[in-house]
Amino acid sequence: MELFSMAQCVGYGAFVLGVTAFFQKIDHRLKFFNAAECLAYAVHFMLLGNFPGAASALISSVRSFLAIKIRSPLLAVVIIGLNVAVGLTLAKNWVGWFPVGASSMATLAVFTMRGIPMRLALLVSTFLWLANNIICGSIGGTLLETVIAIVNGSTMFRILRSPERRLSRGLPGAED
Repeated sequence: MELFSMAQCVGYGAFVLGVTAFFQKIDHRLKFFNAAECLAYAVHFMLLGNFPGAASALISSVRSFLAIKIRSPLLAVVIIGLNVAVGLTLAKNWVGWFPVGASSMATLAVFTMRGIPMRLALLVSTFLWLANNIICGSIGGTLLETVIAIVNGSTMFRILRSPERRLSRGLPGAED
């Protein structure tokens, strides 16, 4: 495995976009950077020869761009159906289902959830992508999903501790 092959360099680009995404406290910004990250992932996985990962990442990119303006459980079902079709078509073994599951979980999150619940579902998706990346040898992807898990957790904590959230719920310490 070459550290600076074209495939790995594209993965490093996805890493930067992914970290940027999960530093966002505003949902639509998270979705935009996530869409860009997934597009880079699609190219990355194609170059690595991971076709289920590439197809799921491409679907995820389109999904995240759509989710910026649309919140539709029906559209989520359609996109999850596309992901399952990808799995049935391209997955040669159970490992090929990791990106399908990851993309499907994230689809459910971005179309039907907000705030902390959305980020928790995205965390499950992160762990599925992490397994996929370790197995297919994606250096940037493995680093990315590890950092995303940490950053996403940190952002959830910041949201929970934010004065605006505490004030809206009438909790003590909101004036701090």
